[in-house]
Amino acid sequence: MRRDTIFYKLFQQSPTLLFELLTNPPINAKAYRFDSVAVKEPKFEIDGVFLPPENAGAGIVYFCEVQFQKDEQLYERVFAESFLYFYRNRARFNDWQAVIIYPSRGIEQSDIHPHRSLLNGNQVHRVYLDELGDIRQLPLWVALMVLTTVAEEQAPQEARYLLERSSVEQSETASRAIIEMITTIMVYKFEQLSQRDVEQMLGITLQQTRVYREIKEEGRSEGRSEGRQEEAANLIIRQLTKRFRQEFSEEIRSSIYALPLPVLEDLSEALLDFTSVADLQAWLNNS
Repeated sequence: MRRDTIFYKLFQQSPTLLFELLTNPPINAKAYRFDSVAVKEPKFEIDGVFLPPENAGAGIVYFCEVQFQKDEQLYERVFAESFLYFYRNRARFNDWQAVIIYPSRGIEQSDIHPHRSLLNGNQVHRVYLDELGDIRQLPLWVALMVLTTVAEEQAPQEARYLLERSSVEQSETASRAIIEMITTIMVYKFEQLSQRDVEQMLGITLQQTRVYREIKEEGRSEGRSEGRQEEAANLIIRQLTKRFRQEFSEEIRSSIYALPLPVLEDLSEALLDFTSVADLQAWLNNS
């Protein structure tokens, strides 16, 4: 389950969500925008960055990392990338904060001694989703984050509860966005189930949600179709880059951009099982 993609979609829908996890959010939290940024020399991309409004003078930049798998050099990478970006953009920011989101403490890097000063200070915030409390008592968008960690036997019940809650608490537009997120989470969580099975589980028709409607809807212009194809290709390349921690050759990138939208949809599912770049190349060769 590609939870990092789900979390970044959550942040795109609701940038203030990050600050609901912090004890002392900035006073202008609603003005922040969520983005990914690239740093050259060496080049790497930081997927989760919350940028203060540019018209408010120097502000605090927030770095966010969602980590659902054990990485024994996570802090080395996160701090190196964050420090370099802060250094390159020092004139824009007067301070930095980092937020690391884990499903539980057991996923955290084992050897944290070299980073004790940062981790025990007030600039780095470690969030353990299983310690946030009852999912039904949490703010709705935070509850969606916790839903990604709920056991399969409990997830359908909690998902239906959150669907009902969103219809009561949210505007029609916000409720639709939450339905999309819950749908995405459950489709990823129950990959072995058919579309009909997930529909019955949630009590909704997935064809009515955007993720399926955009593929099936008729009467769209060719220009819009091309735009969706390019957007899907860009997202897949970003996912692959983050998964394998490397830039891909122009040949591979061109091959992905050349794929039609239905094939890109297939690739977005297949890449979840890739363990190496060779798997990607083999898939492209056979597509």
